[in-house]
Amino acid sequence: MMRRFFLLVFLITVGLMLVNGGQIGNAPEPVPYILGAIYNLTGSQAGLDVPSAQGARLAVEESNHCGDLLKHPVHLIIEDGESRPAVVKRKAAAMLQQFPSTLALMGLSDTDMVLAAAPVAASNKKLFLTSGATSPRLPAQVPEYLFLACFGDNVQAAAGAEWAYQDLSARTVAILFNASESYTRLLQKYFQTSFRQLGGQVLSVVSYTSKDDLSQSIRNLRKADFIYFAAMPEDVLQGVKLLRQAGFPAPILGGDAFDSEELWAKHPEVSNVYFTTHAYLGPDNPDPQVVAFRKAYARAYPGSTPDPFAALGYDATRLVMTAWSRVESTNPSDMRQALAGIRRFQGVTGTISYADGSRIPKKSVTILRVERGQRQLVRQLLPSRVPPP
Repeated sequence: MMRRFFLLVFLITVGLMLVNGGQIGNAPEPVPYILGAIYNLTGSQAGLDVPSAQGARLAVEESNHCGDLLKHPVHLIIEDGESRPAVVKRKAAAMLQQFPSTLALMGLSDTDMVLAAAPVAASNKKLFLTSGATSPRLPAQVPEYLFLACFGDNVQAAAGAEWAYQDLSARTVAILFNASESYTRLLQKYFQTSFRQLGGQVLSVVSYTSKDDLSQSIRNLRKADFIYFAAMPEDVLQGVKLLRQAGFPAPILGGDAFDSEELWAKHPEVSNVYFTTHAYLGPDNPDPQVVAFRKAYARAYPGSTPDPFAALGYDATRLVMTAWSRVESTNPSDMRQALAGIRRFQGVTGTISYADGSRIPKKSVTILRVERGQRQLVRQLLPSRVPPP
């Protein structure tokens, strides 16, 4: 009887080995999908891109742990673009050469940086999804392969203009902008168009090219119902202080470059400042997506508080993985079609839909106020009229 028992065990073991290709145990693990990301972890763009990279890592870790999106594990490769377009371009090319099976590239929060990386992806027939670069001209500059996970600057500028005209009852504006960056040049242009379409008057438009020019430029501004300040993150605080010192007590309105909890918290003297941004992630926001993201981010990065760029990195990564889950294909054409077909994706930064062939999602804009150094939610707004790119 014992001899028959061992013979039965032996036969079962051999059968399992044959089924598993000579291996005892479970079937081999699925081959990982490779997702490449370029973020500026050092240099002037690090304040935006480090949180975005952390959000991307969190999304991949959650998917690999829970398997809620993909049957395949995801291997995320992040390279530091060092806030230099030439380095961004070189790193993107090197990544695709070293990992030719990369299914898509993503990342970056600046138009000029994206224009260094996305054409490299397109030349290799790879999808590129930018998490935070907001120029609505980008899809036309890199046809077919480039998508945005964020709203376009024409949308946030239109939302800001509509809010100022309706909620502030503002009828005149003075505009100050950084002329050396694509982001700020386009943002103020779209704002001018939107505010004039609503019936508002633009009393003065003054540019600067460096922090050293700010004081002189502000002297050329005319008094108005409010100031529209299109600035890079590193210019925001200095510009706001100089405007107040120059005798401009009116509300100051800016774009998403103003969004930094750490920056404003250190300056309780700052008030009457507003800006458009991607989401409000404060602890008093009851949105279930925001609550869950804050908790997960705190566990992953103890002592850190997520900002909208962290949420953008998280949403962009989950968008790519959602597209993969729908086609389970490594064909670039299938991937693009799957992403373009996403409707009502519930993200931390809002509900995302790619509609009517657009590679820029339709998303609402969040407006925040800075009062005594604290950010406060004002409202969310989907503008009724948006200037063309």
